[in-house]
Amino acid sequence: MKPLLHYPAPAAALLLALLGNPSQAQTAAPAAPMAPAPTLGAPNAAAAAQAARFHGATARKGHYRAVYQLNSSDPKLITKTLQAMQAAVADPRLKGKLALELVVFSGGTVALRKNQPYEADVLALQQAGVILAQCENSMKAQNLTPDEMLPYISFVPTANGELIIRQAEGWALVHL
Repeated sequence: MKPLLHYPAPAAALLLALLGNPSQAQTAAPAAPMAPAPTLGAPNAAAAAQAARFHGATARKGHYRAVYQLNSSDPKLITKTLQAMQAAVADPRLKGKLALELVVFSGGTVALRKNQPYEADVLALQQAGVILAQCENSMKAQNLTPDEMLPYISFVPTANGELIIRQAEGWALVHL
C-alpha cells in the first residue's frame, strides 16, 4: 500500500476512515472463555454390563452377500476400501458364509490397473474368492484396454447397472 502522503488529501482521509490508522495494529478480540465441561454422573451399571457382554451381531444366516463400490482415485480411500474388504473376509462370524464383490469405476479404476501399489491387496482378495468387477464404460472414458488391467478381474458393461442388479438381488451395498 502506498504511504498516505502520496494520495490527495480527501482520498487519504477516506482511506483513514475506512481502514483506520495503519500505525495501530488491529488484533482480534479475545476469545470468550470456554464454559466448563458438564459434570458427568456414573455410567449406567446395567448398560455397562450389557456392553461388556456384547461382541457384535451373531451371524445367524447361512449366507451373506455384500458389494463394495469404489469410484475414487484417492489412494487413502482405495486402501481403506481394500482393507475393509479384507477385514470382512477375515471376520470369524462370516467364515464360509460370505460372498463379496468389488465394483470399480470412474477414478477407482486405477485400483485394478497393472503396476499399481494396490496389486498385492487386490490379488489377496481375488485369492479369497472376491469378485473383482471393472466397469467397461469407465475404461472407455479413460481410453484403457483390458491388457492394461489386472489379468484376473471381470468386466461389467456399467458399474451402475451392476450395483442396481446386486441391490435388487439383496446384496448389501458398502461405499466408504
